[in-house]
Amino acid sequence: MKAIIIDDERLARQELKNMLAVYNNINVVAECNNVDSAIKAVQEHNPDLLFLDIQMPGKNGFDLLQEIPELPKIIFVTAFDDYAIRAFDINALDYLLKPVQPQRLAEALKRISEKNTEEHAPKSDDSTIVLDENDQVFVKDGERCWFVKLSEVRLFESEGNYVRVYFDKNRPLILRSLNYLDERLNPKTFFRTSRKHIINLKWVENIENWFNGGLMAQLKGGDKVEISRRQAAKFKEMMSL
Repeated sequence: MKAIIIDDERLARQELKNMLAVYNNINVVAECNNVDSAIKAVQEHNPDLLFLDIQMPGKNGFDLLQEIPELPKIIFVTAFDDYAIRAFDINALDYLLKPVQPQRLAEALKRISEKNTEEHAPKSDDSTIVLDENDQVFVKDGERCWFVKLSEVRLFESEGNYVRVYFDKNRPLILRSLNYLDERLNPKTFFRTSRKHIINLKWVENIENWFNGGLMAQLKGGDKVEISRRQAAKFKEMMSL
């Protein structure tokens, strides 16, 4: 597993690298002391895992994640516990406080191993069924329940380990990942616009050019969803004659 350590403190990078040396499945391919060099290293090495500090001179760790189109697995390594909730909102696998304890590092790496096993495990028959717009799904949020037709769902929005489902005036949260839904939904109807959203193409009312080569989709009802630059290219290819 290719890993990059991103931390502005040289001694912290070296200490973590020494601790990782005992793990034969972790190959540290680069070390970076700021966000700009980290972006270049990610583009060059396409890592599986980032050990990421948060507070660094200039841009911080969260700024880095905004500039990477496809996120690898993330383990935050920081001296501050103030950002833990925000870290898990972007599905970080773990949040290690400095000085990193060997046992906590071992737990974090075990979590990665379990995650990899889960991702590569054979899927049950139910999980391979592609859901179309005419299918109805059961949605439960707390004490409230709905049985909604997918054609009525205009938007799915990731919120940490949950997804918010937009239909009518309802916005229930379901305990699913956006990646899971992306695999289950018919790509002819539902399009992944970014790491955060999936839209129902039949609800798209207007498309505009947006910043950095992206697009902005306006849905019927007023919702606006940004299509990332990478996904914008796929969108244009898919929707063009």
